[in-house]
Amino acid sequence: MIEVIILLSERKEIILKLIIEEYVKTIKPVGSKNLCDILNCSSATIRNEMQSLEEEGYLEKTHTSSGRVPSEKGYRYYVDYLMKPKEMTGEEMLNLQIIFNNQQLQLNDSISKSLQIISDMTNYTAVMLENRNEENKLKQVEVIPINEENIIVIVVTDKGHVENKSINIKGSNLLEVKKIVELINKMIVGTPIDEVSSKLEFEIKPIISNYIMNYETIYNAFYNAFNNFRDDNLVHVSGRNKMLELPEFNEVDKLKRLINKLDDESLKNIEEAPSDEIKIYIGKENDLDDDLAIIKTKVNLDNHESTLAIVGPKRMEYDKVVSMLDYIKNYLKGNE
Repeated sequence: MIEVIILLSERKEIILKLIIEEYVKTIKPVGSKNLCDILNCSSATIRNEMQSLEEEGYLEKTHTSSGRVPSEKGYRYYVDYLMKPKEMTGEEMLNLQIIFNNQQLQLNDSISKSLQIISDMTNYTAVMLENRNEENKLKQVEVIPINEENIIVIVVTDKGHVENKSINIKGSNLLEVKKIVELINKMIVGTPIDEVSSKLEFEIKPIISNYIMNYETIYNAFYNAFNNFRDDNLVHVSGRNKMLELPEFNEVDKLKRLINKLDDESLKNIEEAPSDEIKIYIGKENDLDDDLAIIKTKVNLDNHESTLAIVGPKRMEYDKVVSMLDYIKNYLKGNE
């Protein structure tokens, strides 16, 4: 059921906006005295308006203070009706442009450095979710021996992705591994990653079974590795530690839950952005955690469509993050 929002009076909107912006900065409940000088109203008048905002669900009262803090409904009203995007500095714009325009960077490096800058500029966790439906084609496979039983398989795709997996080849040997790699590079380079496992099964396996002893061990290792590449190559993250430093997560139980929510497996559950519009999901609206907010949009980096998401607390600087995502989205669109 969709809740019908009744617009607040101008004075209530001003009070709600001031309380949210003050709480975002200080993470301290806001009392009427904080607002008297700004609004040039009596403390009693402001208290009455704050009481009314609380009764309507836009503010909440804490047990430890007479002040109020924003509720999820309050944040939602703020981002929908009151927030104005915060202008980026010239230095922030330049830092992003340098990374996006660096043609020498592989896609993985470009994403990684972009996320690092975005995370540093916002002090939140930045996440890039790859489009599951986009075809990455196999460009090259290489192996690096670690010891007699373990190797690292390096997979390079035509989109610039470079991924590696450690696999166990006990029961086989490096010479046999190299034969399989030669076959893969000769026969199935150019194949979409999603189809590589099928090609291995029906084209590579019949050949190697004829001249490699104990081929099942090494074949299964490669087969499983490519399945993992297909499933795991979905998420890039920067700035997990920034979230752990926020005061709202200093309780042990909350900190443990946050750590679990910020691992790769959990972050994969963030749904792809439905469009290139910037969408804000606050608390219970998001698919990660009720104590978090997520702002996301679709971007196109090096002809690679992905979802860019910023994960932060509910008291996120929404105006700053929205402005940054809007700039990134439009800048990349203008450089396609």
